[in-house]
Amino acid sequence: MVDLQGQYLHIQPLIDAKLKEVTASAQFINGDEVKSFQKELENYLSIKHVIPCANGTDALQIAMMGLNLQPGDEVITVDFTFAATVEVIALLGLKPVLVDVYPDTFNMDVDALQKAITPKTKAIVPVHLFGQCANMEAILKIAKAHNLFVIEDTAQAIGADYIFKDGIHKKAGTMGAVGTTSFFPSKNLGAYGDGGALFTNDDLLAEKLRSIVNHGMSKRYYYNRIGVNSRLDSMQAAVLRIKLPFLDSYAQARQKAANFYDKAFANYDKISIPKRSVFSTHVFHQYTLKLVGVDRDALHEFLKSQKIPNAIYYPVPLHKQEAYKHFKFDTDQLEVTKELCQTVISLPMHTELELEQLSFITNKILDFIEQV
Repeated sequence: MVDLQGQYLHIQPLIDAKLKEVTASAQFINGDEVKSFQKELENYLSIKHVIPCANGTDALQIAMMGLNLQPGDEVITVDFTFAATVEVIALLGLKPVLVDVYPDTFNMDVDALQKAITPKTKAIVPVHLFGQCANMEAILKIAKAHNLFVIEDTAQAIGADYIFKDGIHKKAGTMGAVGTTSFFPSKNLGAYGDGGALFTNDDLLAEKLRSIVNHGMSKRYYYNRIGVNSRLDSMQAAVLRIKLPFLDSYAQARQKAANFYDKAFANYDKISIPKRSVFSTHVFHQYTLKLVGVDRDALHEFLKSQKIPNAIYYPVPLHKQEAYKHFKFDTDQLEVTKELCQTVISLPMHTELELEQLSFITNKILDFIEQV
């Protein structure tokens, strides 16, 4: 699904030299590489504060801690997403409220969001799924009307641009009270291990978040609050510093591959290609098809037999997962998610895809579809 080895070979001299430099410095935690990466990512995102941390899941949890959400508070997010988004809500004793997504963009349905708000709602977590932003202008308007925090989960969409109706562009993760991301190796901006970060323009919140990631310390051995141990190590920061200048070109390579897929599948009623929102660029963390009248699991097995990587994101909705059943979600309001979990399949999507590979993948899929 992701050719990290091929990507490494293109930047191998830079990576190898930088990692030797970090090893020689012996600054493995909170070293100069972390500080430099923080500043460079702030410049790229046009955001005042980037707070690096150990992983994307921690970033979500720390954001909720920093916003002082309390046990019993309701947090609205989507059913169609990776478990981490809901996991941290549950870990903090908050109540997750799941809403449906649009069937074409896979992002939060703003009408469903509006209906889910109660007096106990304190925050909204839109997930910018598969590489493009949710409808942030509408979400921010709803949040402002109800005095709610917005925490952006941009683990899959770093580098994407949101375009407001007045023409202003903002990067994914920079529009809410706080944005979060993951630098897991397979992400568009991936480290060579775990890593994550939070983004905010709020000076006081940034100070609090920096304290929380480091055991709640304001200065060494002075603890202002309960915190966690969640620091980005210098090796990962060094890798991310090398990759950050390539992030936009990586997105362009993914978009080129997505355009090939789009064209190959355009005239087939049994294949629904990903919709590109008018208000967001798409950086294609995943290229996800929705099948119509086709046995998705049979296609999955067929592609495996042809040695074509593919994946199902996500086979089981969160409301059906054993860990979260006790929250008793309103499953009647999650029909789109139920359908998507039965019909979506994701194809190889990375920076190293070649024309020959893309042709092989699409031809095999069409061979299967035409036999249905």
